[in-house]
Formats: sequence, C-alpha cells, structure tokens
Amino acid sequence: MSFVDYGHVSLNKKHEELCGDNVEHTVSNGVHTFVLADGLGSGVKANILATLTSKILCTMAAANIPLSDCIDTIIDSLPVCKVRGVAYATFTVISINEHGEGYLVEYDNPPAIYIRDGKLVPLERTERIYADKKVYFSSVKMNEGDQIITTSDGVVHAGIGMSLNFGWDIAEIREFMEIHYDKYGAAMTAASVLANACYSLYGKECGDDTSVLCVKLMPTRPTNIMIGPPVDPSRDEMVVGEFLASPGKHAVCGGTSSQVVARVMGKELTSSFDFPDRDVPPIGYIDGIDLVCEGVLTLKKMLYYAEQYASPSYPEIKQFGGKDGASLLAKLLLCSSSDINIFVGRNVNLAHEGLAIDNKSKLDIVVKLLNILTKLGKRVQIKYY
Repeated sequence: MSFVDYGHVSLNKKHEELCGDNVEHTVSNGVHTFVLADGLGSGVKANILATLTSKILCTMAAANIPLSDCIDTIIDSLPVCKVRGVAYATFTVISINEHGEGYLVEYDNPPAIYIRDGKLVPLERTERIYADKKVYFSSVKMNEGDQIITTSDGVVHAGIGMSLNFGWDIAEIREFMEIHYDKYGAAMTAASVLANACYSLYGKECGDDTSVLCVKLMPTRPTNIMIGPPVDPSRDEMVVGEFLASPGKHAVCGGTSSQVVARVMGKELTSSFDFPDRDVPPIGYIDGIDLVCEGVLTLKKMLYYAEQYASPSYPEIKQFGGKDGASLLAKLLLCSSSDINIFVGRNVNLAHEGLAIDNKSKLDIVVKLLNILTKLGKRVQIKYY
C-alpha cells in the first residue's frame, strides 16, 4: 500500500486579509478527497463562497453522493452576490485511494497537470453537463511518484502587466512543473515551488488569490524518533529494543537519550564540532542510527520550521537544505516520511529543572509537533515511557 502525500499553498490577493480560494481534505475508508475552490471576486465574499463550496463538496464526495446532487447542493447553498447578482465558485475535486485509483472533476479552474517521471501525462477528460454547467471528469490510476497539480486562476494570471504581458500560459506552467519534478520530493515542496514562482512574477504582491494543490502517490516511508529516556532506567533495553525493531529510519533526540541508545547497542557515541546554525547544538553519530541530535533546543527550532512548512500562506519554497540538526530532522519528518512512530521518554533531566528547556517544555513541543504532523496527513503513532 502506498501513501497519498499532499500539500497546498494559498496566497492572498494584495491588501486582502482573507484568501478567496480554499482547499479542503478528508479521508474516509482509505479514500482521500481534496477540493480546491475559487470564490467569485476576492476578500470576504470570495472566501465565504470558496469555503462553502470546498467543505460541502468534500463532505459529499467523500460520502459517494452522486456528483449531480453535489453540484445541485452547491448551487442551492451559495449566497448570491448583491453586486454581480450571481453565486459562483469554481472547483476541482481529486479523489484517490492508497492504491492510486480515483478520479478528477474540474469545473472552470485551470486544467490539472498530471506528471509521471518528469513528463506530462495528458488526461482523458469527459465532458458532462450538470445543472446546465460543463464539468470535466477524468479517471486516474497513479503510479508511485506520480503527481497531480491543480490551481486557481491566480496562477495563470501571474505577472499580467508586470513581468509578463499576458500572464503565464498553461503550456509554460506545465513545462515549468516538468522541469522541477522530483520523484522523491514531497508534494508540499512541489506546490510551494509553483506558488513561489507566481509570487515572484507578481512582484511579491499577488494581483489575484493564488492557490496550488499537489497530490502525489508515494511509497510508504516509516521513521522512528526517540525523544528522551524512559522514566524507569530498568526499561532502557526494552524501549531501545522496540525502537530499533521498528522498520524504517531512526532518529534520536537528546543527549541522555543518545547515551542510552549507544549503551544498549554497544556502539560509540561521537559528536560533531560543526555549528551550521549557531542556535542549534551540533549533531552526533551512532553507527546504525540515521540522525542523532540534541533535544529541546533542536526540537524547538524544528517546530518553528514545521509551523512555516504547514502554513498555507507561507510563500517561500518549502524544503530544507541546512546541515544543522533541526533542518535535518525537519527534512526527515516533514519531507521524507509517511509513517512516524514517536517514542517519548518522560524521565526528568535534573539539570534542566526550572529552565526554559525543562521536561514540560519538551512534552509541549512534542504535542505541537504531533498536531502538525497529523494535519499534514502523516500517519503518526506516539508512545510514552
């Protein structure tokens, strides 16, 4: 079974506090349903239209309600704009199970881009009429590494009258995404690459609400992370044994945790003397462990990175090239993992009592990180010892 990875970025039109686009996602019986909706106009009214459309469609599509009924419900539910006299929102629906089977429904959004092995795959679109509206339906069977990118029209409008006279042609956008395709890269990174390009074309002041949603089928990639030693030292061998027996990559956070793991494994623990980031302590090394890093300070910086990564309004490219422990941990958990097992030891480090890096601070960071990872669609399990 594969992993359905996804990421989206939504940039507000300049001078607007709310985005006129909205993305919704739900999972039911192993089927992932995504909706990107673009409300008429911008600001509060557009946000209401997009939010209603995406939430209603996402809920109904996930419940396997016929598309005609979904669209009728949308038409009956949307508030009518007093200025234009219409209730209008465009949308794209993507429904994919963990075997890569599903469908794509498009109504007036720019056509979705399907990429396999760095090359555009033309979608066979069937035109259907629902409530006097032309809707395009495509069946899809994704392979691992395939990605579908769908956008609001703010993407094709990027640069109009500025860096580009007539906006960004859809053929050029397709070519751009082919060039930047990374088979093993995260869907969030792919979405942010396109959104950041639009942000630059707009001169960092978007002339229209601009949203990008990327859905990608990825192989299952588990990671295990141990944070802190167990309360009862007599359980050290049991906990480390369970940690090491879990398939996938292994990361250890914390000086004491690293010492415990090294002792149980019968390996030497060594430390780096490099400081790629002066705010983050240097990493360590244990033969057989993929990443060894300091505890609370590294986790605190990594949480900051995770909050930016998960924020749909953050316009910069979402990837981590740093060599410090926080960047390496962020890349491992956020970009490279599908399933994450967190082993949390609640033993108190007496040297940290009363400081900003005490045990409570560590546990608070773990809970916040757990919430972000879950929000990103990671399959997360946590155990306390």
